[in-house]
Amino acid sequence: MKKILHITASARGEESVSYLLSQQTIAQLRAQYPDARVLRRDLWAEPLPHVDSLYSNALARKEGGAPHAQGRSSLAWSDLLIEELKAADALVIATPMHNFTLPSSLKAWLDHVVRIGVTFNSTPEGKIGTLADRPVYIAISRGGARERQPDFLEPYLRAILPTIGLKDLRFVD
Repeated sequence: MKKILHITASARGEESVSYLLSQQTIAQLRAQYPDARVLRRDLWAEPLPHVDSLYSNALARKEGGAPHAQGRSSLAWSDLLIEELKAADALVIATPMHNFTLPSSLKAWLDHVVRIGVTFNSTPEGKIGTLADRPVYIAISRGGARERQPDFLEPYLRAILPTIGLKDLRFVD
């Protein structure tokens, strides 16, 4: 293992429980693979734009569209994030559960990396992921007792990540 992509989605940053759980996972991976490099993408420190017309038109195979107000089009962000994901030998996601599901920052990242014709293809048999499978460690923090609240976060991740080929999901909470 040469590269670990660490995605963090908590507004609490390094103080969040999900971040601390993910750090334990990374420490275990680094103990096994001491030369592994960690690329960290903090989705709160550097928020991603929502998809814009350039991205949407690219999916629809149309020309035109305006770049996002932040300067870089969301299509360029998508390309960058997909390349980071492709280069990683393992993915570690640190996320809290917000209102029974994923935070908007993680949803924005997923909107960029789940891209038809790039990370999955639509076939008569369904969506087929194009990424090579690799371990995905998902560190989740939840407020309150897990068995006493609805959980749409884990089922969502179990559905969306295999869509792009990532099926080796390992949940830590």
